[in-house]
Amino acid sequence: MISYVFAMDENRLIGDRNDLPWHLPADLQHFKRVTMNKPIVMGRKTFQSIGKSLPGRENIILTRDESFQAEGCTVIQSIDQVLERQEEEVCVIGGAEVFSLFMPHVQRMYITKINESFHGDTYFPEYDESEWKLVSETPGIVDEKNKYSHDFLVIEKI
Repeated sequence: MISYVFAMDENRLIGDRNDLPWHLPADLQHFKRVTMNKPIVMGRKTFQSIGKSLPGRENIILTRDESFQAEGCTVIQSIDQVLERQEEEVCVIGGAEVFSLFMPHVQRMYITKINESFHGDTYFPEYDESEWKLVSETPGIVDEKNKYSHDFLVIEKI
């Protein structure tokens, strides 16, 4: 099964110049919990913004650049190489182009919805919300480290 794991603001913003527009440690902890011990798929730009492979997960980088290499990562050129995998769940973590490529195949989305509006340049692709059902919604805790109201949603394709 293909799942997405991402955070977005109330306008579907997911990034700004290859970085997150917000600092929300609770989201990073949630991301780690959801993705640990599962393969994660990301685009080259997302990988370069992280700067290294994430431990405890197979890191798969999707890129058109056939010469691209990254230590500790599997580099692929086609989404078919992901779709052929037999794992129970493969987590696609971005960026926007990669989300668009996998949209016809995604079955679950783990969304951190940040109830604020930020400035940035990268948005989560449009999708038909009527094709999805809410499985769970958990309010995040706002404190001095996590200054923004946020909710952790899980939605699944109907």
